[in-house]
Amino acid sequence: MGLYLFLYLLFVIGILSGIVLFRKNQVPRSDGAGRQAGAKLSVIIPARNEEKNLAFLLESLRAQSLQPHEIIVVDDGSQDRTRDVAAGFGVTIVQNPPLPPGWTGKTWAVWNGYLHASGDTFVFLDADIRLSPHALDSLLQLRSRTGGVISVVPFHHTEKFYERLALIPNILGVFAFTSPFERRNLRKGLYGSCILTTRQDYEQVGGHSSIRSEILDDLNLGAKYMEAGIDVTNFIGRGMVSFRMYPHGIKSELQGFGKGAVLSTAKLSPWTIVLIALWFIGLVCSAGTYFLWNTPWGIPLLAGYLLYMAHIGYLIKNVGKFGLVMPVLHILSTIFFLVVMLYSAYQVMFLGHVMWKDRAVDVGGHREP
Repeated sequence: MGLYLFLYLLFVIGILSGIVLFRKNQVPRSDGAGRQAGAKLSVIIPARNEEKNLAFLLESLRAQSLQPHEIIVVDDGSQDRTRDVAAGFGVTIVQNPPLPPGWTGKTWAVWNGYLHASGDTFVFLDADIRLSPHALDSLLQLRSRTGGVISVVPFHHTEKFYERLALIPNILGVFAFTSPFERRNLRKGLYGSCILTTRQDYEQVGGHSSIRSEILDDLNLGAKYMEAGIDVTNFIGRGMVSFRMYPHGIKSELQGFGKGAVLSTAKLSPWTIVLIALWFIGLVCSAGTYFLWNTPWGIPLLAGYLLYMAHIGYLIKNVGKFGLVMPVLHILSTIFFLVVMLYSAYQVMFLGHVMWKDRAVDVGGHREP
């Protein structure tokens, strides 16, 4: 009987840990009061083989209530129609120079976008981002209120079943970025898909040049801002900033999550790590109901599974669109996350590099395939 009570307690502690970690820190819609007369906003988009995503982003930029001063797409050696898509929208296209030693692909692309930018404020966007019509105006107003640099964890739109396996990795990522224990973390990271900063602050920290060899460019860039005494504030993007992360297949999804799954934990506050671990341990234990249903453990495990199902159902309203089935079958996404962690650990510990966008990136720097 004592072990059953321990299980119930484990599930309750896990759910409470998730409640503590999650903050509904959304980007508020602008009322127009935050616009700064004469401000020049440069949108910088690194793009490598993004023909299927880029048009959605550029169309959403065209529909913005606040039009940017310039939009710069950095074609990072694409082998598809990325450049043609960008040209069709009349934006500035920068052909990324050959990757030099000591840089990763994304840091080099973003840095070259910065070198061609003339604005006094920068928005760095991944090519899979989609913006609501008031997003840029809202982000500018938000940054003027918070100061420092801000980033947004986008709302994840999924279409195919394999994309929905990202449920648990996405929830854990939101926990990491909304955790109250990260507020004073001197290694506090940014979410790289959507970052807004002033030119002055960006140049003060050395921009992406200062983290040129880092795989986790966004997390390390945030730490540079913190070291310089510049506040880092992260938000969730429901209703304002969204993305469709991996439309190219489950291989790209595995590589995308795998490239930083293990390394990113080293950047988090110990309290954040402990609470995430408690939430996840309870989640994994609850999945035991599938294997121990016909045993005395079946009822407490089922209770835990249903408890997590309800909690996940609440969380995904702010995290992404995953359909009605995936919260019920959250065991599938849990298994996927465990595979991601094993794959990430294998790359880091045995290969010494991770794969992303058909490039091998050394854990300590860059390596061209």
